[in-house]
Amino acid sequence: MSVSHIGIDISKKSFNAALRLLNGKYRDKKFDNNQRGINELLDWIQRHAEGPAHVCMEATGVYWEACAEALFQARIVVSVINPALANAHARSQGLRNKTDAVDARALAEFCRQKEPAPWQPPSPAHRQLKALVLRHQALVEMKTQETNRVEVSREAVQPSLQAHVNWLEEELKRIEALIQQSIDDDPDLRIQNELLISIPGIGDRTSSTLLAFGIGEGRFQSAAQFASYAGLTPRHHESGTSIRGKPRMSKIGHGRIRSAVYMPALSSLHRTKWGKVFLDRLAANGKSPKLIVGAMMRKLVQVAFGVIKSGRPFDPALHGA
Repeated sequence: MSVSHIGIDISKKSFNAALRLLNGKYRDKKFDNNQRGINELLDWIQRHAEGPAHVCMEATGVYWEACAEALFQARIVVSVINPALANAHARSQGLRNKTDAVDARALAEFCRQKEPAPWQPPSPAHRQLKALVLRHQALVEMKTQETNRVEVSREAVQPSLQAHVNWLEEELKRIEALIQQSIDDDPDLRIQNELLISIPGIGDRTSSTLLAFGIGEGRFQSAAQFASYAGLTPRHHESGTSIRGKPRMSKIGHGRIRSAVYMPALSSLHRTKWGKVFLDRLAANGKSPKLIVGAMMRKLVQVAFGVIKSGRPFDPALHGA
């Protein structure tokens, strides 16, 4: 059966859709990124798709979520991909122009060639937890900025800055309580959280971030897949006999997860028995301190995935401790 591949390039206020016809030509249309525009998109797909539709869009902020949810509810296959993959594919096609319409067509072609995995919406509990975790991270960033300003600001504005810092501290406590409550109120999240914090080096904040970004949702089939999603897999640079670049972290993935596991990785390496065993082994093999930290970040998310997949708490004996 023929499949109609559709690319959607989405932004805050609008999105462009490109439907690839069976003859290789395209039908393009622009929609408003609101409920009315999404309804028009569904009607447009129904009228013009030449068979079952498969839609592909990028994970751009939160702008894609309402559209993807509506497509899923309409039983249309939708895939949400990393923007880095879309950019690399567009370059491989030799595209010189970058417009919303061109990007939508490139996504449709990516969908046709790669057949990316279907997306499924997270549960309401996961969605709520992710919103709270993102809000907490934004507040932490704001507090850091305001605290830095207090140290260098004029005396006239210091009371205002300090009052804002005090408010941010109280708001952070309130959001942290809501995060914990959202975990405790959901049986699956509560069990998964208990498994994650059994790992020495992972605390409540790291655990909530991993849960918010889907480590226990079931859409990842392996620990390596989740590590890749976080951008923690190594990237090798070798060519012929003359180029032997040092392996580096790919960082083609979710930066929020990498930020969440950076300090836990340092803590694990220097303050836990299993982390010290890992550190000594890599150091004995001549690995640099920076590489060891990156390897520990990857190890943490892989171990975290493992305890959730197995349903068993962390066992130090499995890690030489």
